Amino acid sequence: MKLNETWHVLTTSVTVKDGERALLTRNGRLERVLAPGRYNLFDPLHQLKAELFSVVRTEFPADRFAVIQAARPDLAGELFEAVETRANEIAIVSLDGRPVQLMTPWQTRVYWKVATAVDVERIDVAEDPRVTARHLAMIQPNRAGVITEAVVENHEAGLLTVEGRLVQRLAPGRHAFWIAGRKIEVKRLDLRPQAVEITAQEMLTKDRIALRVTLTAFRRIVDPERVVASVPDVDAWLYRLVQFAIREAVAGRTLDEVLSAKTALDAELRDYVRERVAESGVEVTELGVKDVILPGEIRELVNKVVEAERLAKANLIRRQEETAATRSLLNTAKLMEENPLLLRLKELESLERLVEKVGRIDLHAGDGQGLDALLTKLVRLKAPESA
Repeated sequence: MKLNETWHVLTTSVTVKDGERALLTRNGRLERVLAPGRYNLFDPLHQLKAELFSVVRTEFPADRFAVIQAARPDLAGELFEAVETRANEIAIVSLDGRPVQLMTPWQTRVYWKVATAVDVERIDVAEDPRVTARHLAMIQPNRAGVITEAVVENHEAGLLTVEGRLVQRLAPGRHAFWIAGRKIEVKRLDLRPQAVEITAQEMLTKDRIALRVTLTAFRRIVDPERVVASVPDVDAWLYRLVQFAIREAVAGRTLDEVLSAKTALDAELRDYVRERVAESGVEVTELGVKDVILPGEIRELVNKVVEAERLAKANLIRRQEETAATRSLLNTAKLMEENPLLLRLKELESLERLVEKVGRIDLHAGDGQGLDALLTKLVRLKAPESA
């Protein structure tokens, strides 16, 4: 503010504008407060001093207020609104209906009230740390370091802890809490099924063969309160637990048993893990071996064994088919032997197949012999009986 003072020999001129007040002091002591206007003050010894202040929606120094209140309590009550907060108390100061200041515990602020309506809303945060929607909207610009916010999704569980103590489980939505003078934390836990990949370290089977087994587990949080109280990190804890389980299962089996009894191994692992997570609030829905990694030389030997087994199985199937074909031919031969007409039909069928593969055939039946003799003598599957 620009102070327009004209000093004369015996007087001092002071101009106070609208929206201002002047504190007039003589030798450092407050004499009075000047309202807007122009003043010619008698001051032959130049002992007066006028200090101008803007009074529209502004603060006044708290230390100066304390001095004025001690010397002139009547002026202090008329000109200023002093706001002091106690322990566990938050104050929202509004000037002319607009919230402008958020005060934390043990603060003091002083506001001019001669041209501004000062409203103070005090909130006791000791009983309920929750911030209402109305208060949250009021302190939006000045909330840093005073409140903490958390948004709980539909698939999450939000757990409110105050000073390390679990207070309640929050419903999905937006939540805000006062953190003045206390530690408040909202832990969010995902309730959807989660996949945990477990890569086992190198281990030995019962027959002293080194291998690595990778597994996949699907877990779901069913009791968030119990999980927070018993498990610091669900995935890390489950990862270690499954590692111990697979080590114990592999150490008691040979390589052939590990490779051939995968279903039994998966069931054993699930039972082992579920028994140990039953009291932790976590449910393991699925757990199984994803891959078995063998050393190079062992893998080659296993491949050879598998190839030999497949070849032996193929040979067995081929021999079974040959036996079945021979048996079928034997049954056909017996039928032809017992039925001459069937034998003749087979002869004609063979002649038909032969003719299909030849472009031209010239046949001579001989003198005195007809077509019937030609067809009779052309194809025979059975030797003629002796006379």
